[in-house]
Amino acid sequence: MSEEILINVTPMETRVALIENGQLQELIIERSNHRGYVGDIFCGKVVRVMPGMEAAFVDIGLDRAAFIHNSDISPIDPEGIEVRSPDPPAIQALLREGQYLVVQVAKDAISTKGARLTTHLTLPSRNLVYLPRSKHRGISQRLEDEVERERLLSQLDLALQQEAWDQPGGFIVRTAAEGNGVEDFKEDIRYLKRLWNKVNRRIAASVGINIVYREVPLYLRTVRDLINPQIEKIRVDNKRSFDEIVQFIDDFVPELNTVIELYEGDRPIFDLYALEDEINKALSRRVKLKSGGDLIIDQTEAMTTIDVNTGGYLGLRNHAETVLKTNLEAATAIARQLRIRNLGGIIILDFIDMLDPEHQRQLQRTLAKALEKDHARTTITGISQLGLIEMTRKRTRESLGQVLNSNCPACDGRGTQKSAETVCYEIFREIMRIAQAYENDVLLVMASQLVVDRLLDEESDMLAGLQELVGKTIKFEVEPMYTQEQFDVVLS
Repeated sequence: MSEEILINVTPMETRVALIENGQLQELIIERSNHRGYVGDIFCGKVVRVMPGMEAAFVDIGLDRAAFIHNSDISPIDPEGIEVRSPDPPAIQALLREGQYLVVQVAKDAISTKGARLTTHLTLPSRNLVYLPRSKHRGISQRLEDEVERERLLSQLDLALQQEAWDQPGGFIVRTAAEGNGVEDFKEDIRYLKRLWNKVNRRIAASVGINIVYREVPLYLRTVRDLINPQIEKIRVDNKRSFDEIVQFIDDFVPELNTVIELYEGDRPIFDLYALEDEINKALSRRVKLKSGGDLIIDQTEAMTTIDVNTGGYLGLRNHAETVLKTNLEAATAIARQLRIRNLGGIIILDFIDMLDPEHQRQLQRTLAKALEKDHARTTITGISQLGLIEMTRKRTRESLGQVLNSNCPACDGRGTQKSAETVCYEIFREIMRIAQAYENDVLLVMASQLVVDRLLDEESDMLAGLQELVGKTIKFEVEPMYTQEQFDVVLS
């Protein structure tokens, strides 16, 4: 399997694409004026405690106050270690208004919601995540081989002994550490020790609301989190970013034979795989399947729904085989679309109904297999009585649609608008209301071209009867700047 990473860096934004067998699998976009804050550590000030929600709002210097739940707060003992309890105390016992505390952003602000915070600090490196306020020592759940898990933990213990680790705190071994040994961990331990000492000094010296740790830029996070032996090539189109990535790999993963290439071609780097077209397709509701079926993807505030249709696919055998083939293709396509669009939260999958239990099991296995490559944590339920599969996908940043799109000014994000006929009838009701309230002989209706045309054509008989009913002359004026739903009825 061939995998590549394309990194497009400009003064306005950084875009990272993960390519697998020539096909886009994951896309991350970070804009200079709207950079994410996940992983950043702040000294914040509690501005409001809400006992009814067991939560508080914290000012960390962003446009909106951030949110922290009492389950994400733990008291600190004299050694600087969190005292965690299965039943967290009430929020008013943990925080008070005006109090300063050190927090880390767990989720970026999404839509109207502020950022989500936690006091459980973490600092990631290539192979490890350091927990400066915890004694926990664990391993990524993605590493399922028990023998390998035990080996990695023993290698970590040995590395800590050889480095004479004397600081409090715990560690989590990351998925990227699979197959690594003591020397790999020692490099990470030295880096994390230097980093935490630096952050700790900033925390001690901080006054008021300020940031004490900023995550590395997107192109470095990509190399740190996504690079693995399957990545054959990384192409970067910016010299400065290229030099930083080369230095990072030399420092942390010199054994990887990944080719780092500075792309200096005349064509934009994303044009190599027609990614601009792929991005535009990822903003569409409809996704065409090769078989002729399609997916309809609707993202709302509460959840995302994905409906699977057979479309024009008729199949070669019986109906059950046709449905199974479409559903299996859809399952793979859905997993890819979740990654490209970065859809998170609750997701409802409405596959085509299947009666055969073996077909249902085959669909669930295919979906689970397709989701294994997803870097975000996912959970899947079985097929419900209504034939739906419910799943969740961890959401830490805005989806692709939220980053690239804004609400349509005509429909305000509804996706539809009132028909010209509906607007005409609203105008008729407004004319009757104004005619009863005022004695003017002439009323002026200002509306869009489409609405005025309908009033004077299809609704002309209705309009004539209305003029006779109210006993007034009605004039019309096209307002080019009005949307289809906008109109005014004024005295003339």
